[in-house]
Amino acid sequence: MRWYQFTKTQIETELQTSLETGLGSGEAKQRLIRSGPNALPEKQPDGWFLVFLRQFQSPLIYILIACSVIVYFLGETTDAIIILVVLLVNAVIGTLQEGKSGKILQSLKKLSQAEATVVRDGTEIIIPEKEVVKGDIVILQEGQRVAADARIVFGYNLGLDESSLTGESGAVLKKDQTLSEQNLAVANQHNMVFKGTSVLSGNGRAVVVGTGIETEIGKISKALMEPHDDIPLERNIKALSKVIIYAIGIISAALFALGLWAGHPLREIFSLVVSLAVSVIPEGLPLVLTVILATGVWRMSKKNALVKKLQAVEALGQARVLAVDKTGTVTENQMVIKQVYIGDKIYNITGNGYEPKGQAFLGAELQKNNSDLATAALVASLASRATVMLDESTGQYKVSGDPTEAAMIVFGEKFGFPKEVELEHYREIEEIPFDYKNKFRAVFYEHENKVLACVAGAPEVLLPHCSHFLAGGSSHENTAQYKKLLDGALEEFSAKGFRVVAFGFRHAPKNRPLDNINELVFGGFFGIEDAIRPEAKKSVLAAGSAGVKVVMITGDHKSTAKAIAREAGIYHEGDLVITGPELAEMTEQQLAEKLPRVSVFARVTPEDKMKIIKAYKHAGLIVAMTGDGVNDAPSLVAADLGVSMGKIGTEVAKEASDIVLLDDNLNSIVAAIQEGRVMYQNIKKALQFLFSTSLGELFSIVAALALKLPLPLTAVQILWMNLVTDPLLGAALAVEKKESEILDRQAGKYTKYFIDWQMLAHIVLVSVIMTIGALAICNVYYQADPVKAQTMALTLLSVFQWYNGLNCRFISKSIFNKRIFSNKFVWLSILANMLFQALAVYSPWFNNLLHIKPLSFMDWVVVMVLGLVVIFADEARKAVYRHLERRRKKQALPHHSLNPVRSAI
Repeated sequence: MRWYQFTKTQIETELQTSLETGLGSGEAKQRLIRSGPNALPEKQPDGWFLVFLRQFQSPLIYILIACSVIVYFLGETTDAIIILVVLLVNAVIGTLQEGKSGKILQSLKKLSQAEATVVRDGTEIIIPEKEVVKGDIVILQEGQRVAADARIVFGYNLGLDESSLTGESGAVLKKDQTLSEQNLAVANQHNMVFKGTSVLSGNGRAVVVGTGIETEIGKISKALMEPHDDIPLERNIKALSKVIIYAIGIISAALFALGLWAGHPLREIFSLVVSLAVSVIPEGLPLVLTVILATGVWRMSKKNALVKKLQAVEALGQARVLAVDKTGTVTENQMVIKQVYIGDKIYNITGNGYEPKGQAFLGAELQKNNSDLATAALVASLASRATVMLDESTGQYKVSGDPTEAAMIVFGEKFGFPKEVELEHYREIEEIPFDYKNKFRAVFYEHENKVLACVAGAPEVLLPHCSHFLAGGSSHENTAQYKKLLDGALEEFSAKGFRVVAFGFRHAPKNRPLDNINELVFGGFFGIEDAIRPEAKKSVLAAGSAGVKVVMITGDHKSTAKAIAREAGIYHEGDLVITGPELAEMTEQQLAEKLPRVSVFARVTPEDKMKIIKAYKHAGLIVAMTGDGVNDAPSLVAADLGVSMGKIGTEVAKEASDIVLLDDNLNSIVAAIQEGRVMYQNIKKALQFLFSTSLGELFSIVAALALKLPLPLTAVQILWMNLVTDPLLGAALAVEKKESEILDRQAGKYTKYFIDWQMLAHIVLVSVIMTIGALAICNVYYQADPVKAQTMALTLLSVFQWYNGLNCRFISKSIFNKRIFSNKFVWLSILANMLFQALAVYSPWFNNLLHIKPLSFMDWVVVMVLGLVVIFADEARKAVYRHLERRRKKQALPHHSLNPVRSAI
């Protein structure tokens, strides 16, 4: 219902309440029973058991479980147990990491239960917020949080902070008059207050029109309960799993037919086909993926980023668009005076947010002992009612009162006029408070037997009351020429997106009436904006250099959004700025055509944000969204990856996101992009290793069957290599550090199935070498001793795997570089594999299990030397690749588009 259009009488009738005495206590209890508590829907966190089961939700794991069952019924109990143990270890690691993240997230939630003051039976009482019902009369007081959506019936200088809901910084002035407009957005409903927002100034009364899920914040929370799309890594793994499943089906059928043709016994063929199916599946992949992701999560935790789901960090590495919210993400949600216009000069003011440190510059010249700035600082301090305090426990500044006035207080402190000190010399005697009608505040002080009037407010209101202006430390009479200068300055400040506050002052005798602000000396303009985060511009630049397009999506006004985006390096000349109303009139096709040129979306609603995110996704782009407010939550869910702020973020936003930045630092997002790309490279390295060795085993068997040669491996020997050798080296590759400058455009190339042409070339080369080596060495020894022949083949293939692990450490670099010993885990895993292989070769129990026999020293020399072929062959492949890459870069056009959105579309 459009409650903002209702008159007070209509509201009383519709809600069956009294604006004077409120509801009766009995009626309130009945309504609470009927409507339920005034609380948001909250999804219960999954228990440890459900989190554990979730680790098995992968087609690859389903196949491995099926294979372990088949292997068990074939009598290979040990092999079946090994497969299941690998899967259990993988699940335990994933469960522990997700459970840890869930505990940290719960600790971020507020523990205190909010309360509300309501009128019942004609008496003001304090009740828990969850007991507020429709028809209650709530009391609105400065510093309190609004308990429910309500229609204002009385307000005095009422200003609210609605940034968490609308994205618009600063105080929103409220009134109690009925509004006649149709379909007003939340930000324009100035006679309504909304659950979760807070009162900055003034006081008032409002009648509750919506509680719980019926509130604006409740509607958003309900939308978050709906299931959403998989993140990119999950989609990629599913796509890769389908390819593997189809490949297994085709290969198994072909091998079964080939084995029958070659005359092998049916049971032997069936056992071999199952083993080869198991060999094609990289059994170590689930464990390796979990280790890679857990390692990335651990690295991110060191950079104050909480990852709620393991796959999230890798997904951020795939992002092509980073959609950032303005308030609280690009800016600090702290109003600050950036420029001051006095006389005919514009002074630039430095400083971060509410921190009372900064300097003034006129051009490049530092201003010291400037009397005009001193006057401006004094008036700013004395004309403001807000207070700014530093919370020692969090290191954050807290404001009581209007954020615009807080900016003026901080400006006064920067230039030596802290209000608490000045009040020792200036005694307040009268005030004309600010309201939405007069649009100014005037405070009168007694000082040195005179009365000083300090006034601040809207320029169009203040200027007509000024007879003189301040310049060069003295006052001058207003002239038409000076008024023309003021118009130009005001237009310039407005174009920069500043909130412009005019200030003036007057010294008068004590006997002068204090009920007007005539004959003021016009001081100048304060240009106020939401402070840009210190790291914002650098982070945007780093993301752009990585091929990630940064766009700003905000509920703020177009001019303000454009100015902030330009300062943060998001907006560049020639870019488009699209507003919510403009977006509503566009078709999907029209929006898609404009996306490559858009860098700012302004005055948008949560529904608009969803439309924007979907448009990027339809263009085939991976989208990461950052935000801190309730209004950001739906788009955090809709994006491929949601990132919220831990300190200033709302609970709804943190619940909706995949990653929480505990320090609210944009640099952490860039670090996560880098970490995601490192993880993606490590996944590719692990896959390159696992598939090349698995296909080497497969080709060895296929070639032996096709050529009617002795089989170089048995089923149990294949399982031994896949379940013992592969996971150790694969996990060691998981902790590999970045090979090269990872935040570049080339590093950001992704394929649906992980496999690119360079990887494919490596996989084919290594698997062919392994096939030739295994068949050759088996054929040489087979006539004299079949068991030794298979032992030599098994050992040579194992050595190939060890050396191939070294190859896979570097995608294009030679392994013979200064970082050859930098990953100690690779060398330790090779050593461990050597010990395991020696144990298998010389232990009687393993000899019986694997059907092998001990080798001599010279046998080991032979396989260790032959194994080097795989290193030198891959070194040659890398050299060719590097040569082709150098040629490609030389031939690349210098004007190639750097816009990832334009390239994708």
